[in-house]
Amino acid sequence: QVRLVQSGGGLVHTGGSLTLSCVGSSYDFSARAIGWFRQALGQEREFVAFINYSGGGQDYASSVRGRFTVSRDDNTGTAWLQMNTLKPEDTGVYYCSRHPTAWGTRDDSSYQYWGQGTQVTVSS
Repeated sequence: QVRLVQSGGGLVHTGGSLTLSCVGSSYDFSARAIGWFRQALGQEREFVAFINYSGGGQDYASSVRGRFTVSRDDNTGTAWLQMNTLKPEDTGVYYCSRHPTAWGTRDDSSYQYWGQGTQVTVSS
């Protein structure tokens, strides 16, 4: 059974940094894109970033480009979302997800498996 297990997150002040991890199991991790999404309280889930198979390209939401970096290590089946210069509007529950193909998209409905989510809170 495909599993994505997340770790990281927490509470930071504005301008701080956090790194989220996502460990995939029971599938060929290297062959699938990984997406990151977030959901603020009372709002719809939104795209944050994705990384294609074997790190072959990334995409970022305009709101995080230049501050967030997505990466992966296919040997360990781990993906990371490095978040720098955090702002209060970055607060929310962050999810990693596995795309069924090697190429990610910004559409969360195209992803099949989801991590359990982790809370990120940025205080002003």
